[in-house]
Amino acid sequence: MKIIKKNQVEEALIPLIIKAGIELPSDIKDALDKAISMETGRASQVLNRCRENLIIAKDKGMPFCQDTGMVLIFVDQGEDCRVEGGITPALHSSVEKAYEQGFFRKSVVKDPLKDRKNTGNNLPPVIHHSMVPGDKLTIRFLLKGFGSENCSRLYMLKPTEGRQGVIDVVVRTMFETGGSPCPPVVLGVGIGGTMDYAAKLSKQALFRDLQEKHPDPWYAQLEQDMLDSVNDLGIGGGGLGGDVTALGVKIASYPTHIAGLPVAVSVNCWADRKCEKSR
Repeated sequence: MKIIKKNQVEEALIPLIIKAGIELPSDIKDALDKAISMETGRASQVLNRCRENLIIAKDKGMPFCQDTGMVLIFVDQGEDCRVEGGITPALHSSVEKAYEQGFFRKSVVKDPLKDRKNTGNNLPPVIHHSMVPGDKLTIRFLLKGFGSENCSRLYMLKPTEGRQGVIDVVVRTMFETGGSPCPPVVLGVGIGGTMDYAAKLSKQALFRDLQEKHPDPWYAQLEQDMLDSVNDLGIGGGGLGGDVTALGVKIASYPTHIAGLPVAVSVNCWADRKCEKSR
C-alpha cells in the first residue's frame, strides 16, 4: 500500500494550480499561435492582444484572466494508494492555498440561489473521484471560467439523429453563443452515458492535448468535421469575424441506452487552464 501524506499533495499541487492561472499549457499556446498566423483584420488584433497578455502575465506572475475560475478536479486514485488524512481535505487545502498565494480572485458562492454569499476561499471545488487498479494517484485540474461555462449545453437527442445530429448541436451551441465565450474556444463534447455522465465526459475531453487525435479514426474524423463546421460560422477571435472560431474540438464517449443519445458540449474560452500531476 502506497501512502501519500497530505503535505506532499499540497507541495505538488499548489504551484501547479498557480502556474495554470498564469501560463497556458503548450498545446493551447501553439494553437493560439497557429490561429494568429491564419487571421487578419480585427480578429488578428484580438489574438495578438491575447498573446501579449500571456507574455505580461508570465513576466509579472499574474493571472492572465480576471476570472480565475471555479476549480474542477478529476481524481484517479489507485486501490493500493491511500492519502493520509483523505484526498478531499488535501484537495480543498491545495485549492485554498493556491488561490491565496497566487492572489487569484475567489469566485465561488456557498448557496447557488438563496443568498449567493462568497465563500472567500474559492471552495469547494467540483471533484470527480474514481478508484482505479494499482497504486498510482493522478489528479487533473481545470480552472473553469464561467463566461464560457454559461455557454455550455446539454442535448438529449433521438438515436435516429445520428452523426449529423451531433454535429448540428455542437454548431448550434456556438451559433447561439457567438462571441460571448471569448473565442477562439476549445470544445469538449461528451456523447453517451446518461444526462449527467455526458456532461462529465465533455469536461474530461477538455483535458486532451489539442495535437492528439482520437484513437478511433471514426471519432477522429468526427472531431475534425465538428471543428471545420464550427469554424465555418465565421465568428472568429473575440466574435469579430474570422476563420478561427475554435482552436479544437475533443470528444469523449461512453455506452448508452438503446433509446437515447445524450450529447453535452462544454465550452471553454481560449484559456484552457488545465494541469495534471501523477505520483
